[in-house]
Amino acid sequence: MEKDLSTEDRILAAARSIFQQKGLAGARMQEIANEAGINKALLHYYFRSKDKLFERILEEAIGKFLPELFGVWEDEGNILEKIERFVHRYISFVAENPFVPSLILQELTINPEKAGMIRKMGFKPPKDKMMMEVMIGVQAGLIRPVHPMDLILNIISMCVFPVLARNMIQGIMLIDDLTYQEMIETRKKSVADFVIQSLRP
Repeated sequence: MEKDLSTEDRILAAARSIFQQKGLAGARMQEIANEAGINKALLHYYFRSKDKLFERILEEAIGKFLPELFGVWEDEGNILEKIERFVHRYISFVAENPFVPSLILQELTINPEKAGMIRKMGFKPPKDKMMMEVMIGVQAGLIRPVHPMDLILNIISMCVFPVLARNMIQGIMLIDDLTYQEMIETRKKSVADFVIQSLRP
């Protein structure tokens, strides 16, 4: 049987939706087949197991996200310009792909050994490059001394939390979808401004 790309795309879209709702452990192949509008035998023809399907989803998501994000530290410009780009790219990606951070966080919380799967994909955070950029920024008088890991964790926390906690924030603050999307868009600038101001010597 020849595999049909449109069928495969439907399976992947269905799997993203089910994994996001229920995580890897809670998802069932029958549910994914139903969501894709195919039978379970055909789903197994395309993907032999739930783990294989999950790995494909995770690989695609991470393969799009991390190279673009890590690439910021190889770009031209000083550390303040790179922080602006990092924040803009991070928020843009998670806003367009909200299932990715929740899926990764959910699975690594339940199955921390799956972090090894991400490392096997060959994506290594450019820690040395980031530390060097911080050191150069301090020496140039652009920023005050700061631990690079604290800096990156603070930035990521401010970027990803509103996406992970969207339902809670909208429910408690009574914010509609359009207003929320506008708020996320404005955070591309406000988060970068906040971080840069906090780093001024």
